[in-house]
Amino acid sequence: MPDYKVPVNDYLFLFNDVMDMQSKYKKIDGGEEATPETVEAIFSEAAKFCENELAPLYQIGDQGCVWDDGVVTTPPGFKEAYTKFIEAGWTSLTGEQALGGQGLPASIGVAINEMMTTANWAWAMYPGLTEGAVATLETSGTEQQKKDYLPNLISGVWSGTMCLTEPHCGTDLGQMKTKATPNDDGSFSVNGTKIFISAGEHDLTENIVHIVLAKLPDAPPGTKGLSLFIIPKFLPAADGSAGERNGVRCGSIEHKMGIHGNGTALLNFDNATGFLIGKPHEGLAAMFTYMNVARIGTASQGAAAAERSYQGAAKYARERLAMRSISGVKNPEGPADAIIEHPDVRRMLLTQRVIAEGGRAMVTYASQFADAYRAGKTEKERLAADARLGFCTPILKGFITELGVEAANHGVQVFGGHGYIQEWGMEQILRDSRIATLYEGTTGIQALDLVGRKLLMDKFKQLNIFTGEMFSFAGQFLPWKKAPHAKLIRKQAWTLTKLAIQWRYLGYKLAMRAKKNADNVGAASVDFLMFSGYAYMAFMFAQMSAVAHKQLQAGEGDKVFLQNKLHTAEFFFERILPRVKTHAKTMGASIDSVMGMPTGYFE
Repeated sequence: MPDYKVPVNDYLFLFNDVMDMQSKYKKIDGGEEATPETVEAIFSEAAKFCENELAPLYQIGDQGCVWDDGVVTTPPGFKEAYTKFIEAGWTSLTGEQALGGQGLPASIGVAINEMMTTANWAWAMYPGLTEGAVATLETSGTEQQKKDYLPNLISGVWSGTMCLTEPHCGTDLGQMKTKATPNDDGSFSVNGTKIFISAGEHDLTENIVHIVLAKLPDAPPGTKGLSLFIIPKFLPAADGSAGERNGVRCGSIEHKMGIHGNGTALLNFDNATGFLIGKPHEGLAAMFTYMNVARIGTASQGAAAAERSYQGAAKYARERLAMRSISGVKNPEGPADAIIEHPDVRRMLLTQRVIAEGGRAMVTYASQFADAYRAGKTEKERLAADARLGFCTPILKGFITELGVEAANHGVQVFGGHGYIQEWGMEQILRDSRIATLYEGTTGIQALDLVGRKLLMDKFKQLNIFTGEMFSFAGQFLPWKKAPHAKLIRKQAWTLTKLAIQWRYLGYKLAMRAKKNADNVGAASVDFLMFSGYAYMAFMFAQMSAVAHKQLQAGEGDKVFLQNKLHTAEFFFERILPRVKTHAKTMGASIDSVMGMPTGYFE
């Protein structure tokens, strides 16, 4: 597999020029520490760690974890890399300063997580899941719980997980059977089984802190009866270290399609001692803090798959000789031309690049709301940011992960038969990328969340805010403004304006059709999510185009980098964005084509 090089210049372009994160950092507590020099230094050092420590272990990790009577051993090199990771202080970047963290904005951590995922997906999940546990305790934990757990979680000495689903219920958490019985000392005895627990058991940390959903004896039926608990593998000792072993054991690890280097565990809770987080029966609300953090991380995994696959495929396409270019010989000294001279190969490479750069921009844009939600200076600002992030989250998670699989598939295709062979590493990226469309809620679940909760229940408020930003941005460049911008920028701005209008129209139309037949929502939701994703990405590429053009006109920045940005954006608008026409058309199709046949049809 070719070496991975972190595109630091792309992250800096997004943070400093496109999103102007510095102006946003001034509006949050602790943001003044994230100066441009600090951010650049952090990204540069993170890149070195990813390239030198994590990337070389990517294919080694595919050997998988080993389970032996409840003990899980990670692949060779994983533990050593993790030790270096915590010694360098990477786990503490965004943690609360009072608890040992550095207090930097969450958006910086989101970017570094993407770098690490691109370098070594399975490894990056271990510290990634811990961040969700930290966010949940910061938001919903008691002061004593924060004192007991956050210092070790923030330092990385302990790790965290999220334990939701069970063998019989999948995403339908209302069917959950795990029970929590109150003890006289205020703790709870928890009994049940959880499956698909990423990083659920491993040898990287001294302790693993499980964030677990369970039902109290008086729980009402359905999801309204779920409560949230802290269940550590080892109960904290008086001095803060890992003490007595708790009643949680790893029954097995899953044999998976990909991410073999991560210990995806089946966990048995046998009178495990747990501690309630938040209020009884309100666990799902508290868990959504964890879920939103996890979904942002999962969305960036789609961009990571595209980036890693693109880098490998682009290098191979420049070197691999096969056939002659149909427009004329390009390599007269050789027996054939490089396959990068073939238009279809370039189409696949450009599609990968669009997904990587566009997805990264989408995640960066949303991460500003994570910053404000976590460190906004007023309750009003935090609530507004939570709503903005809530709208973006299902789009990010559903759309970018689907496109990440597409990009990884293109990587295999560019290599041809060699892409199907393990030694090249391209098929591993494809296998790894497939899980991202499943965990933290499948694409269909994300689509229902977007349409049901973030569109209809919200009465279009967030959709109108988002499209309002699109109108405001595009309005600067429309022809009648007579602004001194290139024809390409004005064309993209006009396309963006029409797209925003159509996005609103499709939302309102779907709401009207839902009143006639609720199944219209389920039948159209994924198409609406994908349309939303392309519209969101178009907004990002239009902004990147405008900034790149402005800097080129002023003679600033890296000329080649900026010209490449313009070309990537042009490819997106010309070759990728037209996909929205199909999604818009399909959304309006008759519900009978989906639900009109009897169940026996599927026998």
